[in-house]
Amino acid sequence: MLQIVADENIPGLDELFAAHGRITKVPGRGMQAALVQNADALIVRSVTQVSAELLAGSAVSFVGTCTIGTDHLDTAYLQQQGIRWTSAPGCNARGVVDYVLSALLSLSERSGRSLLELSVAVIGVGQVGQRLVNLLQGLGINVRLCDPPRAALEKGFQSEPLTKLLAECDVITLHTPLTEQGDFSTQHLLNQDNLPLLKPGAWLINASRGGVVDNQALAKFLLQRPDVLTAFDVWEHEPAVNAELVKRCHLATPHIAGYSLDGKLRGTEMVYQAFCQHFKILQPQQLTYPPQPIAGLNLGVVDNPWQMFKQVCRVVYDIRNDDAAFRLSLQAAQPELAFDQLRKHYTERRELTGLQVNNTRNTQELAAYLAAAGVQV
Repeated sequence: MLQIVADENIPGLDELFAAHGRITKVPGRGMQAALVQNADALIVRSVTQVSAELLAGSAVSFVGTCTIGTDHLDTAYLQQQGIRWTSAPGCNARGVVDYVLSALLSLSERSGRSLLELSVAVIGVGQVGQRLVNLLQGLGINVRLCDPPRAALEKGFQSEPLTKLLAECDVITLHTPLTEQGDFSTQHLLNQDNLPLLKPGAWLINASRGGVVDNQALAKFLLQRPDVLTAFDVWEHEPAVNAELVKRCHLATPHIAGYSLDGKLRGTEMVYQAFCQHFKILQPQQLTYPPQPIAGLNLGVVDNPWQMFKQVCRVVYDIRNDDAAFRLSLQAAQPELAFDQLRKHYTERRELTGLQVNNTRNTQELAAYLAAAGVQV
């Protein structure tokens, strides 16, 4: 029987893996070498640092992270040791897109500026970024792109310089991986040198990795430039976030942008498939997705298509709720523990693409907005 050590917060874990071995569930930040010593497989999320310190001398031959990002894995070490590793690229991309859309709608309300009239720069056009680009362009929004690594690989891909976009675009939204070395390092991609390039009244969104933005530099910058509106989901040194920076952000959440139930289950399923290949499991289990809690929305007469579109989006996800809960958690005696508790006990959230809306025939404009967002019309 296989010995499996896994983060306790992975949904679908028992349904898929229990038939193949004994599962030991551990808090993601509490993963220690002694716990994985005799394990055959390690299943984690982004809060667990998987390195030689954790795995040296263990029996682990398979590591799976149920997340898009892999910066918490020492992949060079894993490859050197012959340990198979896998991630779940794209699993929660749609959840992040829903998060960014909600942030944009809320910042639009706060600023009194129409989102449809703004230019948006998407920095990092990968699994998340490309989906976001497709949605925004479907809404008729002017979108500009920056992704030098992708441009280096794809001859036809046009990437604009970051500094040019910072100076010219109304909205900057970050969707890069965190890389600390190489020609395309993203560590402190935004810093004290280029943050001042942001145009007056710009919006800055980060739903990628905390280290992509120098948090200390940003806190100082926002003190001098309160005109810049910010929506941040990720932070340097999580769960020990910079409380002063949170106060200066207009929307702040505890690293939950991709926390849709659908995204989490897809991540577990993708890692499970690689697990079965590695251990030569010929009869894999099937994961059952729970039904959508909202079977369909019946809309009446629509006077303002954009306002109705915003209301429909908020039926599925409203960033303002997570912002309020996060700010309240900072008042706790142990805010770092509260940060993790918010993530552990996160309210079940689905995705816009699973929503069906009826009676949109009275306005083609609303139907077009909903279709661009992936809502079933």
